[in-house]
Parts: sequence; structure tokens; C-alpha cells
Amino acid sequence: MYDQDGKHPRGAGADRRILRTRIALGAAVVLAAVNPLTLSGAAQAVAPAAPVALSAPAPTSAFQQTRWETDTVAPGVRVRTGVIQNKGVTPVWTVTIQAPAVNRLTGAATWAPLGDRAWADTTERGLRAAGFEARVERVVWDEYTDTPRGTMGWQVRVGSYATQAEAQSANQAVTAGGFRTAVEWTGYDGRQLADRESVHVAVIDPARFRGSVASTHDGNVADRETTSSVAVENGSLLAVNGGFFITSDADGVQGTVAGIAAYDGELESMAVGSRAALILADGGRHPRIADLSTTVTARAKSSTYAVQGINRLPGKVRNCGRPGGVPTGLARHDTTCSLPDDLVKFTPRFRAALPEGAGTQVVLDSKDRVVSAGPRGGTVPAGGSVLQGIGGAADWLTAHGRKGERIPVQEVIRDSAGRRIELGAHDSVVSAAPTLVKNGRIAIDAATEGTLDPLDLSFGFAWSNVRQPRTMAGIDGHGRLLLVTVDGRQPGVSEGFTLAEAARFMRSLGAEQALNLDGGGSSAMVVGGKLVNITSDATGERAVGDTIQILPARRG
Repeated sequence: MYDQDGKHPRGAGADRRILRTRIALGAAVVLAAVNPLTLSGAAQAVAPAAPVALSAPAPTSAFQQTRWETDTVAPGVRVRTGVIQNKGVTPVWTVTIQAPAVNRLTGAATWAPLGDRAWADTTERGLRAAGFEARVERVVWDEYTDTPRGTMGWQVRVGSYATQAEAQSANQAVTAGGFRTAVEWTGYDGRQLADRESVHVAVIDPARFRGSVASTHDGNVADRETTSSVAVENGSLLAVNGGFFITSDADGVQGTVAGIAAYDGELESMAVGSRAALILADGGRHPRIADLSTTVTARAKSSTYAVQGINRLPGKVRNCGRPGGVPTGLARHDTTCSLPDDLVKFTPRFRAALPEGAGTQVVLDSKDRVVSAGPRGGTVPAGGSVLQGIGGAADWLTAHGRKGERIPVQEVIRDSAGRRIELGAHDSVVSAAPTLVKNGRIAIDAATEGTLDPLDLSFGFAWSNVRQPRTMAGIDGHGRLLLVTVDGRQPGVSEGFTLAEAARFMRSLGAEQALNLDGGGSSAMVVGGKLVNITSDATGERAVGDTIQILPARRG
């Protein structure tokens, strides 16, 4: 395990270098002045200056020091560990006032971390009249490809405190004045440099690596396991967490993936909208990144019915993104939509009790012939599959699910250009959102992939614009796979990336294509069976859905 100074306890820090560079603070944050894959010498990087606070301007410069250490895990597999420190940056604890808002989809009253200028000015005056030291800070849209430019909104904050306890004490007085608040660390703002970041960069070169790379749910898509436990079980050289998954019974079956997923050439979960995915073709020898969508159709003689899900609870779609979804058919992150008419396929990798409740199911054998039809429940037979329907889909199954009849299911995966993706036996797919880099350029389609909403500031701000622990995947110009984690939610230790910072960092590594994988407490990198990053959950490493495993060549 790596310590907080980025030093490896095994002393394997070959290729250790120190980089110092002067950088200017501005609206955008420069996180990696050089490519750590080809680190040599010093580099200059300047971000465009822009005001971020009306009452307390940010410092104009900082001294950045980055130390990289390299481990060669196997021929063609390297891990670089970096600790990025910005000397002269002094984050503080503060109290942020929440703005009243309305959820755009449901119309429900809610709160947002920022509001318009009129609200900000009125709130600041009210706070000052009550004796509080308030300030107004301008927040600009980050470099997303599908959102407005310029001002996003305005934050109102009270005080600057050295400790969280001091901020919480002040917060009690502010809330007593009738204000909705949040105690926050300004080091998580994308509007100033982070004081410290802990980064792990794994580089897998398919031209030299003789093993394989695959995403996996370790045989059971209805289960959660830690990244390290799956790595140990499979004897993996290296592993990172994979895509989004269900964490609550209220949203479906825990552990099942909330997006497209394929393992060993078999589609095990459908896309939610057209979202970014990492395709690991031929055991990872030909990786690529693309926005993928899925169309699945059940056919009974001349009649067809659209399958809207694979291996998930009928009627509930985590992250939305399916036609007919309520309240939206578009991708909407961390939101569960309902589907009143829903047909779902279950595969043998769903090794839990099948969902029960209203509706109908048919059990199919390996040749897609109906073995039985009736109430929902039971288990998926080995070599067979199950179709469950509710609403109109249940009526269709009842009409066509007669014993002995064939109901084949056709599965089609396409990229955003309409090209069909054919899965081979050694192919896998892991997905999340959003795209970070496309064709060598930063291209963050956060609104399209549903991680924020330009028309609803109560949705997605913290997820997209605030620094978080993140896991990213990319492919550089040499065809090498890049798997990257940054630790976060650790004031003074490691603060994480915003989406824009993640994109800039991946581009600095030479990524021609890159996407954001699951993050937060899920972010984990395992090397030689040991967790090497510091995960953010207080309870330790999180059990996740699928993972990406770097497997050694098998002998014999």
C-alpha cells in the first residue's frame, strides 16, 4: 500500500523524478503540467485568469510539486503513482447557503448549492443584517460540450475557518437564522487549485503484454464484491472498479449494473440512453471507447415486443434512459425511473432469486423454447433464460408464452455512428459516464449523458463540478490502455477531480479517447492483490458491481 507521501514501502520507486512548475490560478485548473508517461524536465502551464469571488480574490499563483514513482508490474504493465502538491494554496472550511429550487422533472421543491444573482444579493444582505460575514462567489460553466458558457450561478458563503469543527459551530448560528446550509471544504471547488492530489496511473501496452484485460462481474451479476477480492480470486496483476451499479433495494437488485455491460461476449445489462463505454475486444488487445446504445427484441412467430432490460428489476430503471420511462426517457444519473410496461430478460449469470410480484414470466431452454409460463419467481435454469413482463409486456407474454413455442431474443449493440458492435467470446464491455476525451480533444458531454442538467441547478452540480474521487479509462495514441484513479474527499490529503479536471488530466497523459468510470467510494486500484489507493468510504473498500481485471497469461 502507498503512504500519504506517495512513497512505495517496497522501495520499488524506479524512475523517481521531481517536477516543479509555476502555474497561474484561474477559472480552469491545470492539474498535470506534463505527461507522467514521458516525464522529463519542467513544464510551464498557464490557465486563463477569471474572477471567482466578489469579496475575496483568489491568490494569483502557486508552486506545484509533483513526484512520480514507477512500478513495473509485468512486461507491458506499469503503474505510476503521483502526488501533486500546490504550495501556497490554502483551502478553508466555510458555510455555503443553499438556494430554493424546483426539480425540473418532478416539480418537487428542493435545494441547490447556487442560485441566480438576485437571490445571491438578497441572501448576502440578509446575512450581513443578521451579523454574519457573507460573500458572493461567481460560478462559471466548466468546459462541457453541451452546456452554456459563462456564468452558471452564484454561491453565497459565510466565513473562512481553519477546522471543520469551527465551521460547524458557525453553521449552527447560521441555520438558527433560518438559512439552509452546508459545511464545505473550499479545496473541493473547481475554482481554485487543489492543495494535494494522489493519483495512480496504470498503463497497459497490448503490444508487449501477454495476458488479457476483461471486465467481469465474477460470475454473478446480482452480487457485490470488492475490487481487491475479485482480483485476489482471479490472480490478477492489477484491477480497478468498473461501471455504475445498484446500491439500494429501493432502486432494484443490489449489484446489478446500471448501464450496458458484457462479459465473455454475452450482453448482461442494457444501455441507459447512449452513454460512454469501454470495449475490451479480444481480451483487451484492441480497446476502444464509444457511446453505445442497445436494442433487444423478443419475437414470437410474427409478433415482437421490445425488451427494455436485462438482469434488472422489472419496472425500475436506474439512471433512466429507456423509452417510455417516467419521469424521463433520457439518461439521468443516480435517478430511478419507472416503466409501467416492461419486458426484462434474465440470464444464467443472474444467480439470485428472480423478482416476484405482479406480472408474468416464461422460462426458456437453451433453444429459446418455452418450458413453463406463470407467476414471476424462482431461478434462472442453467443454459436457459427467463422473460418477465409487467403491464402490457405481461399481456404479450401471456398471449405468446405457450409451452413449446419459441421466443428468440435478438440483441443489437450500436455506437453513436450507427455501426453495429459484434461481441466475440473474448470481448467485454464496461460503461459509465460521461465521455471525457474524444479524437484527442476534451469533449465532456455531461448533459447528454445525464450527469448534470443546464436547466436544473439542483441536479448534478456536486457530482460534476465538485472534486470527487474518480476512476477513468483512456486509450492513448499508441493504443495503450490507461486506467487512472484519483483519491478524494480527504481534505489536505487528496481532494479528487472535477469532470473537467479528469478530462484535462487524461488528455495530459496522451489519451485520444477517455471516459469517466464509477467513482466516489467505489474508486479503487489494486496491484498484486493489494489496494494501493486510499478509498473514501469510512467503512473501507466498497463492494461494487463489475470491475476491470488485468490477468496474467495462463500456462498450459
